[in-house]
Amino acid sequence: MNKIEEVLYERLTPSNFEARFRKAPIAYLPLGTLEWHGVHLPLGSDFLQSQGLFKRLAKRVGGIVLPPLFLGPDGRREVAGVEYYGMDIIGYAPNSPQQLPGSSYWVSNELFSVLIEAVLKQLSRAGFKIVVAHGHGPSTRYLNDHREELGKKFSLAIFTLMLVGDKMGSDMGFQSDHAATNETSIMMALHPNLVHMENLPKDMEEWPLAIRGKDPRTYASAGHGSKIIKFHINRMERILKDQLSARN
Repeated sequence: MNKIEEVLYERLTPSNFEARFRKAPIAYLPLGTLEWHGVHLPLGSDFLQSQGLFKRLAKRVGGIVLPPLFLGPDGRREVAGVEYYGMDIIGYAPNSPQQLPGSSYWVSNELFSVLIEAVLKQLSRAGFKIVVAHGHGPSTRYLNDHREELGKKFSLAIFTLMLVGDKMGSDMGFQSDHAATNETSIMMALHPNLVHMENLPKDMEEWPLAIRGKDPRTYASAGHGSKIIKFHINRMERILKDQLSARN
């Protein structure tokens, strides 16, 4: 029986860790949430997608996949003393937000900054040289916007999967919409047993609750998700191998 290659940080023994670390000092950080992703996707979709891609990338290039960080920033509004976040607000009238079931992840931008710096400090201390982080949109954008200054502060090369000019709903972005065609397709490719398209409204005139992007009922497929995943793995493999070569 072939031995399964282990890439998850928490499952590695010290000797396994050191062997993988010597080959490629890369840490992969899934930036997740526990957040409503439509009636058809699981609440952990943000980190399930990035973690799934990172596991494949780590087996291809080397490196170690960290446990997901499920806390993250997002939009916030208070109405009549009740706090609403992210998709609670988007798509609703300004004064009529709706608390969506299961969402439990919000922290302020300031606290998220402290959390990220603590993670990066520990990774640098452990000897990692490269960090790839991706997942929840606002979390990823924060890392992408601050990666140069954070990289200098902690002596790390920091990357996300964001493409130049990435826009909400872009076909080949990674997690570039919210529970619509892009994320649904990625989940279909990575975790088909967790996708329940039958939960979506049968009436095509009824727009699914708190979804942003192209209608997954019409456009989502495992084939499209596999195409997105392949594109980003190939792209990041080139970037990371260049980084490793430059350090040798």
